[in-house]
Amino acid sequence: MADFGNFCILLALCLSIYALIASLTGAFRRWNRAIQSAERAAYAAAVCASLAFFSLVYLLLADDFSVAHVAGSSSMSLPVFYKIAAVWGGHDGSMLLWVFFAAVMNAIVLWQNREKNRDMMPYVLAVLMINLSFFLSLCVFLSNPFQELVRVFADGSTQPFIPADGQGLNPLLRYWAMVVHPPILYLGYIGFMVPFAFAVGALATRRRGEAWIRATRRWTLWTWLFLGAGLMIGGKWAYVVLGWGGYWAWDPVENAALMPWLTATALLHSVIVQERRGMLKTWNIVLAVVTYLLCVFGTFLTRSGIVNSVHAFDDSNIGIFFVYYMVIVLGVCLILVMDRREYLRGERRLESMTSRESAFLFNNLILVAACFAVLWGTMFPVFSEWIRGVKISVGPVFFNKINIPVGLLLLLFTGLGPLFAWRKTPAASIKKLFLRPAIAAVVVLAGLLAGGMRDFYALICFALCAFVLAAVIEEFYRGARARGRSLGEKFPIALGRLVWKNRRRYGGHIVHFSVALLFIGFAGNAFNEEATGHMRTGDEMRVGAYTLKMAGLREGRNEDYRFGELHIEAYKNGRLIKTLKPERRIYDRQQTTTSIGIYSTPKEDLYVVYTGTNEDQRCEVRARVNPLVFWVWAGSVLMFLGTLIAAFGRGLPERG
Repeated sequence: MADFGNFCILLALCLSIYALIASLTGAFRRWNRAIQSAERAAYAAAVCASLAFFSLVYLLLADDFSVAHVAGSSSMSLPVFYKIAAVWGGHDGSMLLWVFFAAVMNAIVLWQNREKNRDMMPYVLAVLMINLSFFLSLCVFLSNPFQELVRVFADGSTQPFIPADGQGLNPLLRYWAMVVHPPILYLGYIGFMVPFAFAVGALATRRRGEAWIRATRRWTLWTWLFLGAGLMIGGKWAYVVLGWGGYWAWDPVENAALMPWLTATALLHSVIVQERRGMLKTWNIVLAVVTYLLCVFGTFLTRSGIVNSVHAFDDSNIGIFFVYYMVIVLGVCLILVMDRREYLRGERRLESMTSRESAFLFNNLILVAACFAVLWGTMFPVFSEWIRGVKISVGPVFFNKINIPVGLLLLLFTGLGPLFAWRKTPAASIKKLFLRPAIAAVVVLAGLLAGGMRDFYALICFALCAFVLAAVIEEFYRGARARGRSLGEKFPIALGRLVWKNRRRYGGHIVHFSVALLFIGFAGNAFNEEATGHMRTGDEMRVGAYTLKMAGLREGRNEDYRFGELHIEAYKNGRLIKTLKPERRIYDRQQTTTSIGIYSTPKEDLYVVYTGTNEDQRCEVRARVNPLVFWVWAGSVLMFLGTLIAAFGRGLPERG
C-alpha cells in the first residue's frame, strides 16, 4: 500500500503539471480542447491525491509500522479515532492532508464554474495547479509520508526494518479539539487560494467588473469561517490541555493563523465597497494576494524551524523552498498589478467621511495595522538573530501593548460602520442613529465606575461593547418594526422574515454582535487572579472568592502512562459548589501532560491545575479565577452561526 500511495502522489504531480501547461496553452492559443484536457487532468489529480490520502489512512489503521510516518505517529493501542488523526499528527502526513484538501477544492472550483467565468478559468486553473504542484513536489521529494524504514549497516547496505510497535500519537494531541483543529485550520488556509486564483485570473483577462468577487464571495466567507473556527478550537485546546491558564499566548504559530484571518476580514468588508460603489479595486486585489501569501507563510513558520512553538513541527529542510515560492508569487503579482493599474482605477471617489465606505476603509486600515504589528512581533526574534546574531524575543507584553488599542479602535468601527449610510450620512440621521448606542455606552461606563472599576482599557472595552450591542439590536428592531408596520406582521414573525430575506446583511450584524461578546471575554483578562499552593489531604488554599480543599489523591497506571488525580473540593461562601479532578499524566515516552479541573459560569471560570509533587510529597496546585471566559466561547459559536446565515445569503443589490 505504501508503494501505491507513492505512485498516486507522483501521478498527481505529473497530472497537475500537465494541467498547468495545458491550461496556459489553451488560454494563449484560445484552444478549448487544451483547456478541457487541463480540467480533466485536474479532476484526475484530485482523484490521485484522494487515493494517496486514504492509502495513508489505511496504513495507519492496519498498523503498518514499516512506514516511517506510521511508526512515528501511531501505535497498536491507539484508538481508531486517534489513528486517523495521526495522519496530520506528523509533518509528512500533514503535508499530504494539505495536498488532499487543495486537490479536492480545485475540483470543486472547476465543477462550480464549468459553465460560467469561462474566460478567467484557464488562468484560475493555472494558478490552482501552480499551488498544487508546489505542495505535491514537497510531498513527493522532501516530505514523503510513504517513506519506509530501513536499517543501515556499517558497510552501507540496508534492509527493511519493521518495529514491533509505533511511538504513538503525541500525548498533547490526544484531545478532541486538537483532532479536528488541524483539518479545520487547513481548510481555512487552503481555501484562500481560490479568491487569490480568481484575482489573478481577473488581472490576466483585464476584467474591469466584480466577476471575480462574486465568483469567490462564498469561498472567502467559508474559508474565513474555517480559519476563525480553527483559531478558536486551538484556543480551547490550549486552555484545557496545556494547563497554563489561558487560551491565547501570542505564540508564533497562533499568530501565523491570526494574520491571514485579519486580512481576510478586511477583504470581506472592502469587497462590499467595490460591489456597491466601484471603489477599492486595487486594494481588494492586494488583500487577496496578501491573504494567500500569509497562509503560505503560516505553513512555512510551522515547518521551517525558525520559531519555537508547541504547535510547530520539528526542524525540516523545506523552509527555504517556501521562501522561494512566496518571493516568486509576490513578484509576479506585483508585476501584474502594476501592468493592469489602468483597469483597476476606481469608478467613484470617497464623498464624505461620514459614510459607510469611509468606515469600511478605516476598518481595513486598522485590520492591516494589527496584522503588521503581529507580523513584526512574530518575526522580530528572527530578524534580530539574522542582523545582530542574538535572538531577542518579544512576549505578550509587546503584543498587548500594541494590539489592545488597535483592537478597541476596531471594536469602535464595528459599531460605527452599520450606522452610516452609503455616500454620506446627514447630520440629523447621525444624531438619531447614534443616540441610543451612545447612551448605552455612557450608562455602562458610569455603572462600572460607580462599582469601583478603574482599569482604563477594560472600561473603554466594556463601554464600546455596549455601544456595538445596542447598535446591532437597534438595527434588528428598526428593520423588524418597519416591516411589521408595512406588512401587518407581528414583531417576532417580522423579525424572522426580515433576517431570512436579508441573510447576508443580518448575518453580518450577528457576526458584529458576536465580536462584542468576544471582546467582553477578552476584557476579563484584566481581572484574572492566581494562587499556588502545596497541599496534602485536608489542606486548604484560597483563590479569589473560592476556598479549595484537597479531599484526596488517586494514583494509577494505564497502558502507556502513569497518572495522579487530585480531588479538590471548591467552596464559595461556605457552600460546596463542585469537586474538581485535575490530573497529571507521565507517559512512557517521558512526556508530561495535564488535564485541568474547571468550574465554569458566565461570570468566571475556576481553573485548577495539578502541576506535580514536591520533595516532601505535597501536591503542587495552581489555581486561577478567569473572569468572563464563557463569553469568548459563546461569541465564537455565535460568530459561526452568523457566518452561516450570511454565507447562504444573496448578493448585494445593484450599485447606488
